[in-house]
Amino acid sequence: MRSMDELSPLHFDVLREIGNIGQGNAATALSAFSHKLVTIDVPQVRVLDINEAVEYLGGPENVVTAILVRLRGDISGMMLTIMGTDFVGDLLNMVLGNAPEDLYGLDDMQSSFVQEMGNILSGSYLNAISALSGMTSEVTVPSVTTDMVGALLAVPAVEYAELGSKVMFIEDRFTFADGFDENERVNGSTVHCNMILVPEISSLEMLFDRLKVDE
Repeated sequence: MRSMDELSPLHFDVLREIGNIGQGNAATALSAFSHKLVTIDVPQVRVLDINEAVEYLGGPENVVTAILVRLRGDISGMMLTIMGTDFVGDLLNMVLGNAPEDLYGLDDMQSSFVQEMGNILSGSYLNAISALSGMTSEVTVPSVTTDMVGALLAVPAVEYAELGSKVMFIEDRFTFADGFDENERVNGSTVHCNMILVPEISSLEMLFDRLKVDE
């Protein structure tokens, strides 16, 4: 495999299943933090050009908060957790009882909380990969940045240029339920969160080999 362009439908099925497990892990952790029942939709997994990813995230001037971690070990590369204003604001209000008017106004406590959310979300997916394949990875201390999407995605575009211009884009949707009536959710709020993974090609090859996925 020379690039992510060579991924087959079977590869995407495997990545989607990893996404399902990772999202389930994340929902459990978010439920514990927010003291609400958190439900999930099936994650969308795509391989996108950097410019396409920018558009999916609302365009180059859209302001978001990103948590960057670098991966070393069996799984090497970079992972960006992208959280929009709705996600960050809702979580801060639910857990800390306050949220700034805009994402640039995070204080130290709020920033630490967002950093921990990044740890939870990225760790949920890495744990899913480890559980299925036995692959492990060391994760650097997360870096929290609020900026325009275009500036944020310039980081993987420059640092991983040798891997090409493609990234793995995982779109998550979490619903925080305010209450339940039998099996039906009522008064819930849905927030979106996106993961961008830029893996070394050798890591993908090892993953599919461990899972015995033929090309």
